[in-house]
Amino acid sequence: MRNVPSWFFKNMSRVEYFIVTLCICWIPIVDFTLRLATLIYPFFFNRKVLIISSKIYFVIIIYFSPTLRLQWSPGNTSNRVKCIVSLRNFGSRGAQIKSSRNALLFGCRSHTEASSSEKMDDRSIVKLETRLKIIFSHLNAASFSSLSPFGAPCSQTSTLQHKDDDYVVIPRNLKYSLRVTSREQYASMYMDSIREPDMFWNKLAKDFFWKKEYATSQPLCKFNFDARKSPIFVEWFRGGYTNVCYNALDRHVIAGRGGQPALLWEGNDLGQDSCSTYQDLLNYTCQISNFLLSKNVVKGDRVCIYMPMIPELPCGMLACARIGAIHSVVFAGFSAEALAGRILDCCPKVVITCSAFKRGNKLVDLMGIVDTALQLCLERENFSPETCLIYENPRVASNKDTLWKEGRDLRWQDVIPCMDKKAPVEWMEAEDPLFMLYTSGSTGKPKGVVHTVGGYMVYSAVTFKYIFDHQPGDVFWCTADCGWITGHTYVTYGPLLNCATCVIYEGIPTWPDAGRYWQIIDKFNVTAFHTAPTAIRTLESSGDEFVKKHSRKSLKLLGSVGEPINPKAWWWYFEVVGEKRCPIVDTWWQTETGATMISPLPWAWPLKPGSATLPFFGVQLALVDENGNEKHGPCEGFLCIKGPWPGIARTLYQNHERYEESYFKTFYGYYTTGDGCRRDDDGYYWITGRIDDVINVSGHRISTGEVESVLNAHPACAEAAVVGIPHKVKGQGIYAFVVLMKEASASEELRISFLQSVRKEIGSFAAPEIIHWVTGLPKTRSGKVMRRILRKIACGEFDNLGDLSSLADPSVIDDILNTKP
Repeated sequence: MRNVPSWFFKNMSRVEYFIVTLCICWIPIVDFTLRLATLIYPFFFNRKVLIISSKIYFVIIIYFSPTLRLQWSPGNTSNRVKCIVSLRNFGSRGAQIKSSRNALLFGCRSHTEASSSEKMDDRSIVKLETRLKIIFSHLNAASFSSLSPFGAPCSQTSTLQHKDDDYVVIPRNLKYSLRVTSREQYASMYMDSIREPDMFWNKLAKDFFWKKEYATSQPLCKFNFDARKSPIFVEWFRGGYTNVCYNALDRHVIAGRGGQPALLWEGNDLGQDSCSTYQDLLNYTCQISNFLLSKNVVKGDRVCIYMPMIPELPCGMLACARIGAIHSVVFAGFSAEALAGRILDCCPKVVITCSAFKRGNKLVDLMGIVDTALQLCLERENFSPETCLIYENPRVASNKDTLWKEGRDLRWQDVIPCMDKKAPVEWMEAEDPLFMLYTSGSTGKPKGVVHTVGGYMVYSAVTFKYIFDHQPGDVFWCTADCGWITGHTYVTYGPLLNCATCVIYEGIPTWPDAGRYWQIIDKFNVTAFHTAPTAIRTLESSGDEFVKKHSRKSLKLLGSVGEPINPKAWWWYFEVVGEKRCPIVDTWWQTETGATMISPLPWAWPLKPGSATLPFFGVQLALVDENGNEKHGPCEGFLCIKGPWPGIARTLYQNHERYEESYFKTFYGYYTTGDGCRRDDDGYYWITGRIDDVINVSGHRISTGEVESVLNAHPACAEAAVVGIPHKVKGQGIYAFVVLMKEASASEELRISFLQSVRKEIGSFAAPEIIHWVTGLPKTRSGKVMRRILRKIACGEFDNLGDLSSLADPSVIDDILNTKP
């Protein structure tokens, strides 16, 4: 009992002390007896008996102890939690949960809820029961080092505390072997990655083939994050020579895994699919590599890839990596104007594209777009790539009006099959560029983010292995397009470097209906599914029946990427899609970070809906104020990163000054993410939105993400987006665009209900000035809401909406304009 805090026994009589101690000592004995009876007589003793008996223990203890009854009062939540923690600290661990079958669920009402006489719905019960379940779960959160990596003070006897946040603990299925089994193991590994980064990353890098080893006699990483001292630079594994394509393909084939499926492709229309093994992928990649070599593409040359999600896209990326060319993949939803800007910036020798493809019921003439873009390049800077390689899509008819240019345009099917299936490997120094990827959504000239060979290879592979807990035999599906960083890291490089089998899908979530994703999961027995909150909300609004028509029994893990997921969508994803058995890895990262930076590790610690939870290995997060001073403990501030990690982008293509200005000169000594963030009492991180998405209403700095989260939580809301508008009195006001659920209809009463929700959860100062009912939000095909368009519409700038070519559904704009209040 030495670990029990002194407040627990304060004002407690000796009789109370004796009764409490006696009851706790008897808990393991009675519990064991009940469990044994359940096994022998399952008809008479079942899980409900265990739940009831477990609650009786606490009733007895609290009833016979007036002191504890006082601390358990409805208005004293913090003491109630402390009481449970203390009981657990000096009670036996025999009552901990060891399997999902015999899980003990406890209920506890919070001070924000109504009286105990009211009935709770199923979701409320799950939320409340998980708060106590955490204490008895096998995911024990106690025993931390006094040096906490999470920014919140921890002690040897502490356990997770909370206020109004929901804990979700998913009992582990014992058939899964985990790479990280507990928060204690994570904390130990995390501290190793911070204290001894060279040793930590060197051990992980040894999993890959290095033609020439990097020097271990000198620091593995050299860097400078302070632009006042010298130019910004980061180096990892300097002196080492390797090749990403070799590690992603050849290494596995040499190890005898050439027959393992690598890419499971699903076309836009039903019945279109293919399977490529690692040997198939290697052969195809080598043929493309040999074609590029025949066109005098050498190490350091750029190759622009503008293709749909077909197997030829990742093969083209790997072919470039094999010969040392720098690939620049442009999302196949960008306009000719946007494509031309990127081509002029990187000046590629070769452009690889596709004749046409279908996305849903829409036919996209890619060849026509490329032809227009190359004409623009000639007109503006008299530049044109030497070769344009065009894959003739056999599944769709191409536009016959598009003319092929002799001497420049080559048909894929005429040249690639003729190439040798073996190609040489260009061994690359660790700091040589691997690819560049242009960021989207910003104004001005696009930024070509450059990632390098060694650091990106190691970091993308390690994050994939641990965050998705990849095991042999798993089938992974990330729905991202390779035109975005998520498609690079978690469709192509991360999975293939781990010899994973992954799914790629050409179409959209709702084609031909909203059950397509779940049909694909069943078809390929997907075990880990990774998608964007926008897709989740879209599918949620379509109804549960599309999900429940399919079993999804193969799923063991769900992922979220692209933006913070609001709790309402999180719960639907968890309860309906994952059937309350699949943990959700809610990830945060950026194009510039290369791979995930903040994320739960499956089953390693409790989840909180809407929180990305804790930093990945080697990631030192810092929350700073406006003056760049680091804040500690529970707080809110600007999210920065203190030191380097292997996957960080090294520069912006031909513009290092802009790189320093964008990421290192806002707060000297830190990498500035541009996001706001909150750290709670448990050290969990909550992304509050972009810094430039903060609205100043009468001096109140309000995050658009915070308001959107409240609106999205309303039962009538399918999706919401918030922007700022000029206000004569307040400086800025809040303008909300709201998409309603199918069964809801717009009315004044509903508008008032939304306003009341915001006033209750945030305050009256955050209530929107205008709520605009819309049928949909303007989004790119990657699912990003184009808020710049919404800002212009809200401010009445209808004639200056800018480039709309990357919109997934341009007709949404007309609907929004026609319904403007």
